[in-house]
Amino acid sequence: MTTDMVSLIEPLIPPLRRYARALLRDRTAADDLVQDCLERAIGRWHQRRSDGDPRTWMFTILHNLAMTRLSRATNRYFVAFEEADESALAHPPSQEEGLRYRELLAALARLPEEQRSVLLLVTVEDISYAETAKVLDIPVGTVMSRLSRAREKLLKMMSEEPKRDVAAPARLRRVK
Repeated sequence: MTTDMVSLIEPLIPPLRRYARALLRDRTAADDLVQDCLERAIGRWHQRRSDGDPRTWMFTILHNLAMTRLSRATNRYFVAFEEADESALAHPPSQEEGLRYRELLAALARLPEEQRSVLLLVTVEDISYAETAKVLDIPVGTVMSRLSRAREKLLKMMSEEPKRDVAAPARLRRVK
């Protein structure tokens, strides 16, 4: 690995981790994904266009690896409660900010995959429309329309009142 390669790849690791975490919603799986991305990028560094942007190239690799994993994950497996990792069962404190954050993540998860990817790349990773189009292999106009639809849907979902269960009102129970 050359110093040139290190100087180009190293600053990209935090944004790649953020994007991977947003896509997979699992810290461990996201770190594994970034590791795979870095291995692939270093192993195929000679295939990179010398005039191309390494950031776009790396995000393309990461995005494609993530889509492959997500499509394979349709067959979920069962983990017994006793065998589950304790950290997976832990819950953060239920503060207002945490609730709002979860609400946002849930709303983000409900967006269609193509809109969520565009929204994350443009808004979180601050990648230009043209670079996002290259990463996702779609026209720039499609990036703009998907981003617009994603923002509208996210705003609508975040402004909705939380749904309450009207059919089963809370009852007080007398304890003797």
